[in-house]
Amino acid sequence: MEMKVVNGKTLAAMFVEGAHRLKANAARVDALNVFPVPDGDTGTNMNLTMSSGVKEIEHAGLSHAGAAAKTFSKGLLMGARGNSGVILSQLFRGFAKGVELEDELNGENTAKALQSGVDMAYQAVMKPVEGTILTVAKDAAKAAKKAASNSSGVEGVLNAAYEESQAALERTQDQLPALKEAGVVDSGGQGLVYIYQGMLAYLRGEERPEIDEGQVLESEENFDAAHQNLHDQLDPADIEYGYCTEFMVRLSEDSQPFDEHVFRRDIGRFGDSLLVVSDEDLVKVHIHAEHPGEAMTLAQKHGSLMNIKIENMREQHAALNHRENQEEQPAEAPVVPEGAYGIVTVSMGDGIKALFQSLGATQVIEGGQTMNPSTEDIVAAIEASTSETVFVFPNNSNIVMTAEQAAEVADKDVRVIPSKSVPQGMAALFVYDSTLAADELESTMNESLKEVRTGQVTWAVRDTSLNGREINEGDFMAMVEKDIAATSPSLETAVLEFLPQLISEDVEIVTVLAGADADSAVTEAIKTYIEENYRDVELEVHEGGQPIYPYIFAAE
Repeated sequence: MEMKVVNGKTLAAMFVEGAHRLKANAARVDALNVFPVPDGDTGTNMNLTMSSGVKEIEHAGLSHAGAAAKTFSKGLLMGARGNSGVILSQLFRGFAKGVELEDELNGENTAKALQSGVDMAYQAVMKPVEGTILTVAKDAAKAAKKAASNSSGVEGVLNAAYEESQAALERTQDQLPALKEAGVVDSGGQGLVYIYQGMLAYLRGEERPEIDEGQVLESEENFDAAHQNLHDQLDPADIEYGYCTEFMVRLSEDSQPFDEHVFRRDIGRFGDSLLVVSDEDLVKVHIHAEHPGEAMTLAQKHGSLMNIKIENMREQHAALNHRENQEEQPAEAPVVPEGAYGIVTVSMGDGIKALFQSLGATQVIEGGQTMNPSTEDIVAAIEASTSETVFVFPNNSNIVMTAEQAAEVADKDVRVIPSKSVPQGMAALFVYDSTLAADELESTMNESLKEVRTGQVTWAVRDTSLNGREINEGDFMAMVEKDIAATSPSLETAVLEFLPQLISEDVEIVTVLAGADADSAVTEAIKTYIEENYRDVELEVHEGGQPIYPYIFAAE
């Protein structure tokens, strides 16, 4: 029998099943990246985003459908990673807005909620592109509306949305030529189809598929490895506040009145990395504290404590720091004391981190390709700054939207400088001047982004054809901005062939960041080539230590 009406508990179970279906296929979604580079992380980002929502909703036990949708969307909002994760969080945020007053969902309000999600997601994207997850969601919502007009219930509406999402996904190849040439469909759209599939499967009582944990681990391997690298370099003795503390407060009319600004100020004296998110009923708190009990005692004045989690970070870091006979690491650049402005940057690689610190970064978030930080990660870095005005440099096109979402959530004056690469972030910080007013400084740094060209070298993870160029798995690819300029089985050949396309006549400085997979002989060949062919160009070579890209170039 078709399920026509669902309550909050059933809706929560639908969300959980949608997340499970996505998790089971995250590696497949990762593999749909148009460029065959080892940084296809759409599936991983969407999986981690959905997992954050599941964490909020799974044991909430909310019968009110609107409350369940709101709780789930809040989890997605704070856990969103990458552009796909941010768009996904906005789809469900709009969905929740559409049903916030509804005790139960029927076909009509479900269809309206799906359209509300589409509207909010399109608003979140500055220049929406058709042939993406947005198109899949939009077409699915139209089909849902048509089904609702024919008196279908929730199951019928969702079935229409799912079937049309599959058709819309196939059409993405015709809407984006790059997809057709690469022989793939849109990865974000595919992820959304899996979510709809899982939600519908729950309503139909279908058996939950087994997850190939090895496949999931493979899709998250680089993410975890990067975190491991960070932990390996930390000394537990350097941790000032030793307990990572998370909890929620259910506000009560019988307790002290809650004012978020006053609460944030008062609880902030117990530690750092503070994050406070609240609505009419609940408060979510994350803080690194030395005495977690004091923070929770303060919070308990406003209601009852829930979902308490306390982790001893000193013990965690000591356990993770397992490398024996570790090679001596170069000394890190000292953290620059904060002045009028805080500077938050995202980077991967010890050398790049040190460069950003030397340029004035006060908070450096470990992240980049294959490991996009979440909204919550960026908010925590912003709130950890002692300055009221904070500039954020995403340094990756897939992190810009997450940074902008974090700016909306954070309780500070946050200015996102939309740097889409490490060279752009470095160029912006080169012109950083703390004596300028915030508006003038923001304008100056935004202008500097136009003055640098980015070159990156990586390798292909599968055979493909792009822009008429045949690329074989294992080939090295050299890119100028987003265009592939050269490919070759030889790293040196690929680099030397693309350099003339990177270095134009007006270039004065070329900076080379050698990654973890750089080759010393190739590095010397790069130096020789530039010195012999571009005598007026100043060359700087730094050990960046970044993964994925053996070489990153900045041409200014």
